[in-house]
Amino acid sequence: HVQRGGQGFPGQLGVWSDEHLPGLTRLAAGIHAAGSNSSLQIQHSGMRSDRTLTGEQPVCPWDDAETGARALTTAEVEQLIADFITAAARAERAGFQGVELHGAHGYLLAQFLDGTHNRRTDGYGGSLADRCRVLHTIVDGIRARTGPQFQLGLRLSPERFGITMPEALALAGQMMGSGQLDYLDMSLWDCFKPPQDPAYADRPLIDHFAALPRGCTRLGVAGKIMDAATAQRCLEHGADFVLIGRGAMLHHDFARRALGFLVLDRLVEILQRHVVDARPLERDRTVDCRCIDRHALSADGGKAGRHRIVITDVAIAMKLHELVADVLHVVEHEGPVEVAGDLHTLPRIEVRVGLALE
Repeated sequence: HVQRGGQGFPGQLGVWSDEHLPGLTRLAAGIHAAGSNSSLQIQHSGMRSDRTLTGEQPVCPWDDAETGARALTTAEVEQLIADFITAAARAERAGFQGVELHGAHGYLLAQFLDGTHNRRTDGYGGSLADRCRVLHTIVDGIRARTGPQFQLGLRLSPERFGITMPEALALAGQMMGSGQLDYLDMSLWDCFKPPQDPAYADRPLIDHFAALPRGCTRLGVAGKIMDAATAQRCLEHGADFVLIGRGAMLHHDFARRALGFLVLDRLVEILQRHVVDARPLERDRTVDCRCIDRHALSADGGKAGRHRIVITDVAIAMKLHELVADVLHVVEHEGPVEVAGDLHTLPRIEVRVGLALE
């Protein structure tokens, strides 16, 4: 959170003070040491801030009787903008390679986008252009304060929280077309559900946003992506990448498991096409696929078994090698072919290609 009063839940990281730099620096360094890129999601909870944690009255663009939040003054809005920009620069100093602005889920940036409640008359409310002013000003300021290689993303909601589908599409199109973002992260709740607005319910949410011109900006989507098959389906519907929430909380190695799932799925398809359907299998030319479970990687907490394929025909083995060598680690050795992988260690899948029959 970018201000002391913006904390929304216990344990949330802060980036509102230089006192956070040592911890943030350790975090960024640890991510890099593990071979990954790092990005810090920055936000302010606004009316959703927890006063038991902050000791402050929550704030938002208007006086909100339901939550007890008070309206920000114009000077406070300008300070908020400056604090978001400073937080991004602080993240860069800590070694992060980028930040994502959280403008979704009814947090403070999304509250400014709320067309139902944000009726401010100081240039930060009312029309869509004025409600988006805070967001545009922050984006421009971060670009001016950070290096050219610093990655900048934005998360938006497509509907709810006073945001209509037409306005969400207009804003998403503006942000992708501006050239200021590296990526737009659309948090769709469920990528393949129809929009709430009946006028747009002819196709799923993902299709509406994937159809927008995006220039050089990448489009990411999130929403009930709990397995590799759904992630692949999102890419087929036009997304450039997917963002995993609950699935990654359940399985911290979700990406590694997903890669293993796709490899195994392709392997079964190849074996069925080129082996099982090609000719009757003789007793000494066996393919054992009995343990393959295509759905074992779903994040439903189900037990994951061991996957093993054994091939004793060298010709089939070499054909398999030729077909999947681009995605599987291949080790040549004397003897039969084994393709094995444990779902707890995927994608450590090996294809052992036999050079001679035993």
